[in-house]
Amino acid sequence: MVDTPPVRQRVGRKKTPVPGSDEEPLLDVVKAPVPKPKKTVSAKSSSTAVYSAALVACTILAFVTRFWKINHPNEVVFDEVHFGKFASYYLQRTYFFDVHPPFAKLLFAFVGWLIGYDGHFLFENIGDSYPANNVPYVAFRALPAILSTLTVSVVFMTMWESGYTLPACLTATMLVLFDNAHIGQTRLILLDSTLIFSMACSFLAYVRFYKHRDQPFSRKWWKWLVVTGIALSCVISTKYVGLFTFVTIGGAVAVDLWNLLDYKRGLTLQDFAKHFVARFIGLIAVPFFFYLFWFQVHFAVLSRSGPGDDFMSPEFQETLSDNVMAMTAKTVNYYDTITLRHKETKAYLHSHPDRYPLRYEDGRVSSQGQQVTGYPYNDTNNHWIIIPPVDFPEETKLNIPVRNHDRVRLVHVVTDTVLLSHDVASPYFPTNQEFTTVSRAESEGKRHNDTLFEIRIEQGKGKQEFKTMAGLFKLIHNPSKVAMWTHTKPLPDWGFKQQEINGNKNIAQSSNVWFAETIPSLTEDDPRNHVAPKKVKYVPFWKKYIELQKAMFHHNNALTSSHPYASQPIQWPFLLRGVSFWTKNDTREQIYFLGNPVGWWLASSLLAVYVGIIAADQLTLRRGVDTLDKRTRSRLYNSMGFFFLAWASHYLPFYLMGRQLFLHHYLPAHLASALVTGALVEFIFCLEPADEDTVATEKKDLPATVKQQSPSLVGAWIAFGVITVAVFAGFYFYAPLTYGTPGLTVEQVLRRKLGLYDLHFAK
Repeated sequence: MVDTPPVRQRVGRKKTPVPGSDEEPLLDVVKAPVPKPKKTVSAKSSSTAVYSAALVACTILAFVTRFWKINHPNEVVFDEVHFGKFASYYLQRTYFFDVHPPFAKLLFAFVGWLIGYDGHFLFENIGDSYPANNVPYVAFRALPAILSTLTVSVVFMTMWESGYTLPACLTATMLVLFDNAHIGQTRLILLDSTLIFSMACSFLAYVRFYKHRDQPFSRKWWKWLVVTGIALSCVISTKYVGLFTFVTIGGAVAVDLWNLLDYKRGLTLQDFAKHFVARFIGLIAVPFFFYLFWFQVHFAVLSRSGPGDDFMSPEFQETLSDNVMAMTAKTVNYYDTITLRHKETKAYLHSHPDRYPLRYEDGRVSSQGQQVTGYPYNDTNNHWIIIPPVDFPEETKLNIPVRNHDRVRLVHVVTDTVLLSHDVASPYFPTNQEFTTVSRAESEGKRHNDTLFEIRIEQGKGKQEFKTMAGLFKLIHNPSKVAMWTHTKPLPDWGFKQQEINGNKNIAQSSNVWFAETIPSLTEDDPRNHVAPKKVKYVPFWKKYIELQKAMFHHNNALTSSHPYASQPIQWPFLLRGVSFWTKNDTREQIYFLGNPVGWWLASSLLAVYVGIIAADQLTLRRGVDTLDKRTRSRLYNSMGFFFLAWASHYLPFYLMGRQLFLHHYLPAHLASALVTGALVEFIFCLEPADEDTVATEKKDLPATVKQQSPSLVGAWIAFGVITVAVFAGFYFYAPLTYGTPGLTVEQVLRRKLGLYDLHFAK
């Protein structure tokens, strides 16, 4: 159903062979030339000029709508606190961590470097003043605004290259040009403009590639194949949802290859293998190469220690200069007093004399042992002495380092009890083991084995020494093989709202990782306080890349907490929820991220219409009634099918995600729905076929230009006019919420709420 859009050659009821069908002659067969009247050349030239003029006009309008008052507000808005900060970190060469790939963030940093910005401002809070901190924020915002302007141009060109008439091209373009969501999201320091522009370029480049399918392996054929791959790499290198664009292009490629495999096409298996390999190189290898390239640039630029260190392994951190861990790491010896901290939640291993209750709320019984909890603040109840399973002789007990895979015991300093885990359910997790403590006497008697824990250093080698900061490790209970673990859900009042510590049977889980933070018992004259600074360590690119990828995927999937402006995919096509970006109480101004209701509801309705048309066509064909000529049906299934696949690929996968989702995740799908809308306007309203002379002159990729003067386009032009007026009215009505100015009265805000949107200043 989803091939790429062929060039439009629609011919009424004449049964013309469908491109790619069994009836289509082989592409390499020489066809008899068709006489071309002189009027064709002039018509084509004048029509191309009209299309070009329309493209220029749309681009100018896009520039105006994106750059209008781009300096307002002159404060940090919404997620500019993140992506502006990342640009500053790049310019300071300070390592940071983010769940998105680096390409778009590097573009912001490049803009800052071009204008001489030094990255001194860290975008800490929404509402912080840019002028007061001497930040060139307009230059930063100009980058996404330019890309958004070009996106409008690419939408028009995609429709044009696909062979659609001028009103169809303009209809699709207007839905993006005057959309408040596209404007609002792409005039701030955010990543979505780069994502959407790259996605649109991928579609355009693949359409251009497909148009050269009758010239396989020619220079232009290779050029557009590689350009498609580069555009795809930019999509996936901006956000991982760019994978959906790969699905779209991949679906079209799969259909194309399936058609080429047909023996009637005359290709040998060797020829088919060449086509397959060429597409693999252009659409898989090339994007992956550029994707890796941006990570190499990322690592090369971020050479100094920074806030992202904590997300990485000690080995990775040692590749960064000025790293605190590398400078302060000290070997832990037996009988040292240490503090242990959870890597993910930053809670200390803590205990106090209070006991677990006899029964929990669900009726389960505890051991009533001493509570062991996670505590976020430094405290003497966080101090533990690390001792061997059996005490060393007095004369040799000092200065013996703890090593990887050693079995140890932990003595709580304040209560003089020994850490223990046993086969009793933890407070919140019936399948996890309780952690408590017992007296020294019990730990050296019948409970001895239950107090033994293994130090298992992450990526540790042999018997390497256990160190503070640098020694990320898992504490494995020796008899039961559970890992010490904690989470953020606070215990009830009997646990003082501290974190639960329990034994996790899934020891491979990354959240089981802890580190020794300090050695409070270390004296000033201890030789471990006088260690020569370490040199920056070299780690191969692939090792750093794989570690960072794992961390990015893990933390991206962990974004499951609630957010006041989060929304569900079912709400997006109907525009039932927006996002508050910025407010200013004094002037009653606000930026509320919201699409153009007219455009969104129209596009969503026509998606349903398209599905209905396909269903109706299939039903009539089953009853032997052929209501469409073959070339029209080819356009319906191939070109519009490609656009519909793009919408589905960029929308439906969100139903499978458990992470936080927001309205802006629908923007790529909305762009695809605009393409479907433009195509359907032509399908529905261009009722009269072109004359036979026109059909003859369009045989060789003329972009459906002569038709604009045909009476058959009257309906399409009327539809375009009505849609444009309605869409512009919707854009203008919600413009104050998009641009953040002027401030609105209570009555004006209430008129824009529509009973759906949680706007500010409605009272």
